[in-house]
Amino acid sequence: MIVGASGLLGKYLMREWTPPDQVVGFGSRDFDIRNLAQTQAAVEDRKPHWIVLAAAYTDVDGCETNPEVATDTNVHGALNVAAAAKAHHARLLFLSSDYVFDGCKTTPYEVDDPISPQSVYGKTKAEAELGIRKILPTACIVRTSWVFGRGGKCFPDTILKLASTRREIAVVDDQRGCPTYARDLARAIIRLCNKGAEGTIHVTNGGNCTWFEFARATLRHAGSTTSVVPTTTENFPRPAQRPKYSVLSAKSLAAHGMVLPAWGKALDDYLKEGNSLP
Repeated sequence: MIVGASGLLGKYLMREWTPPDQVVGFGSRDFDIRNLAQTQAAVEDRKPHWIVLAAAYTDVDGCETNPEVATDTNVHGALNVAAAAKAHHARLLFLSSDYVFDGCKTTPYEVDDPISPQSVYGKTKAEAELGIRKILPTACIVRTSWVFGRGGKCFPDTILKLASTRREIAVVDDQRGCPTYARDLARAIIRLCNKGAEGTIHVTNGGNCTWFEFARATLRHAGSTTSVVPTTTENFPRPAQRPKYSVLSAKSLAAHGMVLPAWGKALDDYLKEGNSLP
């Protein structure tokens, strides 16, 4: 059961999950995770073996200016799904974020590193993680970062749109993380569910980069002549604070026998994919 099936990741999960597994997808039009009764009714009706919770309020700056909405969706909604999963004996995989960390490290974050979110979005994800572990100790919590793909707003798509009207783009070069292709993330999630995974796992494509390096690679792979120039976070103030370093270690995923492609290869696959998703 995919909760958040109409979102960017949800669309890939619905497409990549194949027989013999039977998969059903729900979006916000089907039921509201903030409503416990609706959530319980949907889970009771389908009686899934696994629930993948990909629904969330992911607009980081929007969360900062609308903290009540962020908390209601990302915390209360997530805990409603966890409670429904427990009541109907379903396993749960919850999508969390690199933003649960403060960005003060200079080496990749491990799953057991202390969390210290600096934004409302990060705080809601951290609170949801804690609450889910209390309700369902065997839940699988997947932290990921910088997700991109077709069928939703993402960084490479934004860069390509800007490049269509500009000769030069300034992009911050002092925030470093791991780009993650939604298709590769979806495939990893499917394998983790099939393996009966538990605990916290970091899932990203291999390697890391800054947003500037990500933008430059996007335009190079796309054959664009628009140039990219590095700038600093201070020159682009945003409502929510971003971690300067949020690279996630791949050790926890490797422990499950998985290694995702390097982010550059994933970016090339994304650009070749075209608009094949609805």
